[in-house]
Amino acid sequence: FDVRVLRLFSRLGREVKVESGRQRHPSGGVSAKEMVIGLEGVELGADGKTVSYMQFLYPTNVLGRRNTIDSTSSFSQSRNASHRSLSLARANSNQSSLDTGNEVGDFREYDPNLLDDPQWPCGKHKRVLIFPSYMTTVIEYVKPSDLKKDMNETFKEKFPHIRLTLSKIRSLKREIRKLAQDECGYEEPTVAMAFVYFEKLVLQGKLHKQNRKLCAGACVLLAAKIGGDLKKHEVKTLIDKLEERFRVNRRELIAFEFPVLVALEFNLHLPEHEVMPHYRRLLQNS
Repeated sequence: FDVRVLRLFSRLGREVKVESGRQRHPSGGVSAKEMVIGLEGVELGADGKTVSYMQFLYPTNVLGRRNTIDSTSSFSQSRNASHRSLSLARANSNQSSLDTGNEVGDFREYDPNLLDDPQWPCGKHKRVLIFPSYMTTVIEYVKPSDLKKDMNETFKEKFPHIRLTLSKIRSLKREIRKLAQDECGYEEPTVAMAFVYFEKLVLQGKLHKQNRKLCAGACVLLAAKIGGDLKKHEVKTLIDKLEERFRVNRRELIAFEFPVLVALEFNLHLPEHEVMPHYRRLLQNS
């Protein structure tokens, strides 16, 4: 299996062992166990139950078959084909829940431009005028507070399964960028990967008020690990900064990392078309 994923697992185990001796009070009066259970669709094998994640893993033959371009190409094609088959199977299995109005949306293709669409703030205050030779848009002036309220209401109507407002989602993304870029000095690709992880969890409807900051912190932690070879002291420094920025308990944060990894289906290596839109926006805003 992928060497990076295995290394990430072993490092995660060492961190949990190091932090297990520290006694901290859970944030928000909610225990880590309750919050982990709140990450819907993630089974961790509680009470001695064994849970297999085999369906999320693909053999890469990293040490055996990467001698030629042809073998690498065939591996990539086979993995993409397997992933498409798995996604189709999940889509079929979830069709009954969609018919009853339970919009989970976890099988839909991820759109990196969806939550950053500039049309969201316009809402009901936008008027499109169509003429024979051109089309124009008129946006009337409105108070920022009313615009924010209208944007959140429109977003809720379109995505009723998402339990966070669009303004809160964007606020958390700003916090992720400030911490990752300004405080930790990570480059744009790492921040872009954290955005993709976070938005996928949002669009799956797995985030709510109690776990949003822990999920955001776990996404940064995973992106930093997969985007660079962090040393032990660098991981500790990052966890310290996450604890301070998001005001979360470090033991809860570390405990949340694996459920987030499972929710992402172990798919930490992202295709270019998912990362590049975020990367370009980060460059434009820097």
